[in-house]
Amino acid sequence: MRRLFLLLLLLSATATSAQTRRAVSPTQLWPEAQAELALANGDYLLLALRGENPRHLGFDAGRLTLGYEHFWNGRWSWGGTARFTGGSGQDETFVPEALLRHRAPVLGGLTFGQRLSVERSFVNTSGYKGGSGPNGQTNVRLRVDLEKLLPVGSAGLALRPRLSYEAVTRLRLQKADTDPSERTIQFTSLRAEMGVRVSPRFDFTPWFARRTEYIIELAGFDAKQVVTREAGNTNNVMPIFGLDLRYMLFSGRLSEADRARRVVLPTQH
Repeated sequence: MRRLFLLLLLLSATATSAQTRRAVSPTQLWPEAQAELALANGDYLLLALRGENPRHLGFDAGRLTLGYEHFWNGRWSWGGTARFTGGSGQDETFVPEALLRHRAPVLGGLTFGQRLSVERSFVNTSGYKGGSGPNGQTNVRLRVDLEKLLPVGSAGLALRPRLSYEAVTRLRLQKADTDPSERTIQFTSLRAEMGVRVSPRFDFTPWFARRTEYIIELAGFDAKQVVTREAGNTNNVMPIFGLDLRYMLFSGRLSEADRARRVVLPTQH
């Protein structure tokens, strides 16, 4: 997995260093509420609801996530998620995902994590004129992160500083002649956060991310067919502030010793 990450990092760096345009979107705000059910064998079930870009009394878009993860041991786990997204001016999307995760201690009390997943997005574009109905694509995601747990006092309070980087590429076994040209890496996200563990049942995580979409734009023309924009690579950058609130529920069969031994993942599952 480390070699795959280095390859994706090299490809994304190459895409960024080439002759490209750069556009910065308005800053987004993404709060998320999570409920995590800890099972007797150390596994967990996740329910998360996120709002995106608040306006007035509501949000422009939202995302519902359901997840399950099974731990072979303290380092390796596998699982799956299902995400449902939609909102004002956005397509409705359903994304099932299968994931493999590895976490291990490194120097200085740090924990190094790797998360590899394959997902299939099903996008319903039939809600507007010219839409083609349900369609989608398969993506591969690779995320690496570095974190450290810092206990504060003896009351169970702890801080969890963490830095993560994720790259996403489309998995396409065969390209048709009619398929549009794409860059090797479609998305990257660099995220910095400070988790605060208030108690074994509740924690919250303020975070900031810089999300970049890598696209190939076609040439633009005005009414007189004069070129107003040259064709070429464009990097769309979106700054995002977020706040994750998580409440932990415990299975009735979970002893205090089991609760203390189980792996508690960051809120960016």
